[in-house]
Amino acid sequence: MAFSSFTGGSGARRGGWAGSILPFSSVSPSAKPKHNRKYRRRLAIRDFIFSNFFTIGLLISFFFFFIVLLRYGVPKPISSPFKSHAVRSHRPRKPIVSENWNSEVLSSNVDITTKELYDKIEFLDIDGGPWKQGWRVTYKGDEWDSEKLKVFVVPHSHNDPGWKLTVDEYYERQSRHILDTIVEALSRDSRRKFIWEEMSYLEKWWRDASDEKKESFAALVKNGQLEIVGGGWVMNDEANSHYFAIIEQMAEGNIWLNETIGVVPKNSWAIDPFGYSPTMAYLLRRMGFENMLIQRTHYELKKELALHKNLEFIWRQSWDAEETTDIFVHMMPFYSYDIPHTCGPEPAICCQFDFARSRGSLYELCPWRQDPVEINKENVQERATTLLDQYRKKSVLYRTNTLLIPLGDDFRYINIDEAEAQFKNYQLLFDYINSTPSLNAEANFGTLEDYFRTLRDEAEKINYSLPGEVGSSLVGGFPSLSGDFFTYADRQEDYWSGYYVSRPFFKAVDRVLERTLRAAEMMLALLLAPCQRSQCEKLPLGFSYKLTAARRNLALFQHHDGVTGTAKDHVVRDYGIRMHTSLQDLHIFMSKAIEVLLGIRHDKSDQNPSQFEPEQMRSKYDAQPVHKSIDLQEGTYQSVIFFNPLEQTREEVAMVIVNRTEVTVLDSNWTCVQSQISPEFQHDKAKVFTGRHRIHWKISVPALGLQTYYIANGLFDCEKPKPAKLKFFSKSTSLPCPTPYVCSKADSDVAEIENQHQSLVFDVKHGLLQKVINKNGSENVVNEEIAMYSSWGSGAYLFKPTGEAKSITEEGGLTVITEGPLMQEVFSYPKTGWEPSPISHSTRLYSGGNSIQEHLIEMEYHVELLGREYDDRELIVRYKTDIDNKRIFYSDLNGLQMSRRESYDKIPLQGNYYPMPSLAFMEGSNGQRFSVHSRQSLGVASLKDGWLEIMLDRRLYRDDGRGLGQGVTDNRAMNVVFHILLESNVSTKLNPVSSYSPLSPSLLSHCIGGHLNYPLHAFIAKKPQPSSLQPPSRSFSPLAAPLPCDLHIVSFKVPRPLKYTQQSPEDPRFLLIFHRRHWDSSYCKTARSNCTKVADEPFNIFNMFKGLAVSKARASSLNLLHEDTEMLGYNEQSGDVGHEGQLHIPPMEVRAYKLELKPR
Repeated sequence: MAFSSFTGGSGARRGGWAGSILPFSSVSPSAKPKHNRKYRRRLAIRDFIFSNFFTIGLLISFFFFFIVLLRYGVPKPISSPFKSHAVRSHRPRKPIVSENWNSEVLSSNVDITTKELYDKIEFLDIDGGPWKQGWRVTYKGDEWDSEKLKVFVVPHSHNDPGWKLTVDEYYERQSRHILDTIVEALSRDSRRKFIWEEMSYLEKWWRDASDEKKESFAALVKNGQLEIVGGGWVMNDEANSHYFAIIEQMAEGNIWLNETIGVVPKNSWAIDPFGYSPTMAYLLRRMGFENMLIQRTHYELKKELALHKNLEFIWRQSWDAEETTDIFVHMMPFYSYDIPHTCGPEPAICCQFDFARSRGSLYELCPWRQDPVEINKENVQERATTLLDQYRKKSVLYRTNTLLIPLGDDFRYINIDEAEAQFKNYQLLFDYINSTPSLNAEANFGTLEDYFRTLRDEAEKINYSLPGEVGSSLVGGFPSLSGDFFTYADRQEDYWSGYYVSRPFFKAVDRVLERTLRAAEMMLALLLAPCQRSQCEKLPLGFSYKLTAARRNLALFQHHDGVTGTAKDHVVRDYGIRMHTSLQDLHIFMSKAIEVLLGIRHDKSDQNPSQFEPEQMRSKYDAQPVHKSIDLQEGTYQSVIFFNPLEQTREEVAMVIVNRTEVTVLDSNWTCVQSQISPEFQHDKAKVFTGRHRIHWKISVPALGLQTYYIANGLFDCEKPKPAKLKFFSKSTSLPCPTPYVCSKADSDVAEIENQHQSLVFDVKHGLLQKVINKNGSENVVNEEIAMYSSWGSGAYLFKPTGEAKSITEEGGLTVITEGPLMQEVFSYPKTGWEPSPISHSTRLYSGGNSIQEHLIEMEYHVELLGREYDDRELIVRYKTDIDNKRIFYSDLNGLQMSRRESYDKIPLQGNYYPMPSLAFMEGSNGQRFSVHSRQSLGVASLKDGWLEIMLDRRLYRDDGRGLGQGVTDNRAMNVVFHILLESNVSTKLNPVSSYSPLSPSLLSHCIGGHLNYPLHAFIAKKPQPSSLQPPSRSFSPLAAPLPCDLHIVSFKVPRPLKYTQQSPEDPRFLLIFHRRHWDSSYCKTARSNCTKVADEPFNIFNMFKGLAVSKARASSLNLLHEDTEMLGYNEQSGDVGHEGQLHIPPMEVRAYKLELKPR
C-alpha cells in the first residue's frame, strides 16, 4: 500500500513509513552538556515565578482572606447563578523518593500515562476529512506575529537492512548509490542537509568507497551538513528485541562510527519500528542521547496528543521518581513518514511537493492525481504560499514555533537527478519564503540536531508549560509521559499484533544466538584477563574477527523486519544462515575455551581441533537442534562439561541422551551420582519413542564457572540409573513397552504427577492440565486449552481473526506418564481434526533437593504448522485459571521491565494482544499470581477473567497489504518452552486491579526467568575414554563469591578484541554491564531459600574475581562513548566507583563499567 513505490522491485514499504532519527555530535565524549541540571532547575523556578506572578499574588491574597475569616467568621452566603469548577491541584515538581528501593511498586510522577490515554480515547475512527485520522486543521494567522515560524526540512532515506531484498542485494542495487548521491549532492551546496541512520550499510560503503569519497563524507559530517542519527547497526524493532541485543546493536554501530569518523550520535530517529518501548528510551538516555523521534503509534493516540499539543513530551520511565531517565521525544503526527504525510495534514497537497514523482521517474505518481510541477519564477509565489499553509497547519499541532518536516521515503535519493529535483525546487521555495517578511516564516534544510537545538533554544526563552504541569527539569515547556506505545494500529481495526509471533522459529534462534554470544564473550574475557604473554592471547584474539561477525549478525537481525518475521522468504533465509554460521563459530570457540579454562589444552593456540562439541547441534540454519547421543562400550566413559553463564551457583537436574541404559553418572571427583533413565519422545504418533534414552541427574555448577561430570559404562561400583515407570492412555494406538521400563495402562480419566512442592492433575483423555495442588493444601484451577484462530485478514504484520479461537483437541489422544525420582512428565500427542496433529507437548516437574527448578512447571510444545491445511490459522495455548485478574495482566518490555495491560471492549480482540518477549503474569485480588516465562518472543492476551493465552505459531496464505507482497507460509517445526510459576503473597500489598503502576516479578520469578533464558551450556567429549584413564578433578570457578540474586551481569566482555593489544594502558580493556532487578517484596524475599543475599548493600567490584585484580574501574555510558555520569542521568552514588570499588546500583537500573583485569 506504499504511496511512493519503487518500480525496480524493492519498492517503498508499507505506506512509506520510515525509521527513527538520532542526531550526533562531534564533541569529545566527555564534553559537558550546555546547562547542568541545577542551572536548568534555577531557570525553571525563575520562569515559574514570572509566568505565574498573578497566581502567586492571588494565593497571598487568599492567605490573608483566610486570616480574616478566622478572625471575624464566615459571612452569610450569597446565591449565585454560576456553578463552581473543580480546580486541578498542582502536583509537586519533585516527587518524594521512597527510602525502600525494593518496595512493591516503583512509580514516577508524570502528566500523561499511555494507560490514561487508552482509558480516555473512544476509538471511534471518525473521518477527519483531508487528514482522515484527525480533523480539519485551521489557524488564525497571528500565531507567528511575535515568534516567526522556523521550518527545518530534513532530507532522509530509509534503508532497510533486509526486507524484500537481502541486505547485500539492497546495498548493491540501491544503498551504495544513495550514499554516493548524498556525498555528491551535499558537496554542491553548503545549504543542503541530510541525515543517515543505519551503520550496517555505511560500514559496507566505507569499505568500498574511494579515499576521496570517505574524506568528503567525513567533512560533511564534521561541518554539520550530514548528521548520523541513531547510529546503531540497524533501526531495531522494539517489541521482540531483548534489551541485551538492543545494547549490542547500538554499541556496535556507535563504536564503529566513533572509531571511523570520530562522531557520537545524540539524536535518535525511529520512523519505522511498529510501536515503541520505553526500554528503548531508557537505553538511549543511558547512552548519552538527548532527543528521540518516533512515528508509528496508534492513529487515535496521535490524534488525542495532537488535540492538546502534547506530541512533543518528556518520556520518563515508570519507576523513575527522580527524573534521571527523562529524554525529549518528538512524535510525528500523521499516517506515514513519506512526503505526502509529512509536510502537513493534507496529503493530496503535500504529494505535489515530492519532486521525485515526476512522470517517467522511478516512483509512482501521486494517487490524488495532482502531480508535482517544477518551481519557476512564475509559480513560486503560489507554490510557496500553498506549502507554507501546510507548514502552518502542522505547526499548530505543536507548542513551539519550531517545525520539523521530514523529506524522504524508503530508499530515496538513489541518483543525482532525483536529489537535484528535491534540493533545487525546495531551495527556490525557501528563497521566496525567507525573502518575504510578511510571511513571518523562515525555511531551510536542516538536520535533527538543527531542529532540536533550535527548539530547545526557543523553549529556554518562552515558557510553554501549562498550569499545573509536572513537566521536567530537563527541558521546560513540555509534558512528561510514561508508558509504552503498543499495540500499533495504522488505520481502522488494523492492529499490528501479528508480528509479535510471525516466524517464531527464528525468534527462538535469535535468543539462542544472544545467550551463546554472551557466554562466548565471557569466556573470551576470562581467557584474556589472566594472560600476560602473547602465547595465551592467540586463541581469543584469533577468534576476534568471527566474534565481531557474530555481534553484527545478531545486530542485523534486530532490524525491524528481521526479528519481527516480516521479510520475504529468501531474506529470512539469509538472516537464518548468518545466525547459524555465527552459532557454529561461537560453539567451536567455546569448545576450545573450556579446554584452556580447565587446564586441558596447554598450547593455547587455535590450530588443533577441540576434544569437545556442543551437546546440542543443528544440521542447518532452519533445523531444530538435536541432542548428541552418548554411545558407550563397556569399560569406557565420556566427559560432560557444563558452563554456567549466571551470577549464582546453579543446582539443578540436568539431562543428556544415551543410547544404552547400562550407564552410571560420576562427578568430577569420580564419586557416584544418583540418576534416572527414561525414554526419549518424538512427535510421531506411530513411533512415539525414538529408541534413545534420557538420563537425568542433579548437578552443581559455580557462577560463571565450569563443572565436569562423567557418563560411564562398567568398572565403577555405582548404582545404575533408576528406570522411570510408564503409564499409557490411548484408545486408538497400542504402544509397545520399551526396555527396560515397567509399563502399565492408565486406569482413570485423571492422572497426577508430583514433587515435594506441588501436584499436577491432568485430563488424560485430552492430555491437558486441569489444576495445580500445592502441598499446603491450596488448589489452583489451571485448565490448559489448545486452540486455533481462523484469520482471513491476517498477514506478517496484522492479526485479524474472524471470531474467537476454537479448541482443536478431541478425546482419544495418546498420553504417556513418566514417573521417576528426579523428573516426572506427562507427554501428550492429542487427537485433533488433522493427521498428523499440529502439536504435541510435555509437562514436567523436577525434584532432587532445594533448587529453583523444583518450584516451576515446565511446558514444552512441539509445533508443526507445515501444510496448506493450516493456511490462515493461528495456534494458541490458553490457561484458564480461577484468578480474578479482571482481564488485567502484566507483560515484559524487552526483558527489562513490566508493563500493565488491560483488555478493552472498545477495541477489537487483536488490539488486546501485546508483545511478550520473556514473561507475562496475572494476579488476583487475594495475591495469587500466575506467571509464564518464555525463552522467545511471542504474543499474549487476557481476553476473559482469569485467562492468559499465548500465540505459538501462525501460518498466513495472504499478504496483509503492508508492502511485503506475500503471506507467511515458510513455517518450521519448532519447540516452545514455558516455565510456569504459581505464587501466593506472604504480606499484604496494593490491590493489583486498582493500581495503575506496573508490578514487578518476585525474586523467585526473576531467578526462574534467568535459568530459562540463560541455560547451562553443555559440551560432550567427542570420543569415549577407557575407564582406566581417570583425569584429575576439573572445574573452574572465577568469582570470589556468587553475586546478589537481584544483580544480573548483562555483559562481561572485551569490547574491542581486534584492538586489544593496541589499546593505551590508561584505557580499560574490559567491560561489565550490570542490571539491578526490582522485585516484589510482598512475595517470598529469599526466593524460597535459594538466595542468600540481595544488592541492598553496596557491591564491591574490586573483590568480584578470584585471582584477578580489578583496576581503573569507571562508569560509562552503555555504548561506551561517554563517561560524564551527570549527563547520563546516573545518580551520584551509582556513577562513582571510587577508590573502594563500591557500586550502588538502584533497582531497575542498567550500569556499564569499564575496567582493567590482571592476575593478582
